Amino acid sequence: MLDEVERWLADRSWSAADRPLDQLIERKRATGTTVSVVLPALDEEATVGRIVEVIRRDLMDGPDLPLVDELVVVDSGSTDRTAEVAAKAGARVVHRDAILPRIEALPGKGEVLWRSLLATTGEVVCFVDADLRDFSSVFVSGIVGPLLTDPEVQFVKAMYDRPLGDAPGQGGRVTELVARPLLNLHWPRLAGFVQPLGGEYAVRRSLLERLPFPVGYGVELGLLVDALHTAGLDALAQVDVGVRLHRHQDGQALGRMAAAIYRTAQLRLSRGHLVRPELTQFERGPDGFVPRTHPVDTEERPPMVEIAEYAGRCVA
Repeated sequence: MLDEVERWLADRSWSAADRPLDQLIERKRATGTTVSVVLPALDEEATVGRIVEVIRRDLMDGPDLPLVDELVVVDSGSTDRTAEVAAKAGARVVHRDAILPRIEALPGKGEVLWRSLLATTGEVVCFVDADLRDFSSVFVSGIVGPLLTDPEVQFVKAMYDRPLGDAPGQGGRVTELVARPLLNLHWPRLAGFVQPLGGEYAVRRSLLERLPFPVGYGVELGLLVDALHTAGLDALAQVDVGVRLHRHQDGQALGRMAAAIYRTAQLRLSRGHLVRPELTQFERGPDGFVPRTHPVDTEERPPMVEIAEYAGRCVA
């Protein structure tokens, strides 16, 4: 791992417990910073209501100054009761097609996130996936916290364990098989992110509005890479929020996600890139996530027909 990334991990990786809620509310009162939470949703009636209820209860409707000023669910064409459930739970629900109707909407998560900037007003915008189970409001307060307490931080990703069924740490298959190798090889300064494709992140609007948004599943990778180039590594951070439980995609859906992410990376590689044959992965230790760096095999053997001994054996 680059020395710069090791330093960044020490300086820009935190736990949600480092910034208690009362401290964040005091800081919000002092700065007047406004916060919008956006849930992109497509057929998530089973989970979206509970997420909205928890955010309202813990971060909006208490006796103290609310941490979250605006909670918006952007429905991208659900055929179930997603919009009804979200509205009943207390969110403002906006249909994707009603935002910027002059431009025909394209399918994809990134399209929804991009349009959500027009449907919200907060100086900090926090994105949360709508399929999370056993949701805790720390997913919001944890990643919003650094933006309220450190003016140099502009982009904060959540990091967490992602179990796959009963297997701990086996979720995030597209991350491990596609995104992490791409980042380590081509953008090694981003090798320190535990969950580069995670859907929970908070960003200052002043940065978000200057970034292009891939319309599909490549949006998380694209935003992260472009934020690095636009704001620099020290403007980026991550916060440990524990464990993320959500609905897992089947193999074909993962393949589509992987292809979109690869294409997003391909477009950015055309700008010039650095190849570094190392891969950093993360394991949970007693004091948090521990990076483990491994070499990536880059040597290749030539075709066997070019080997003299093989050619000689064929002749014999």
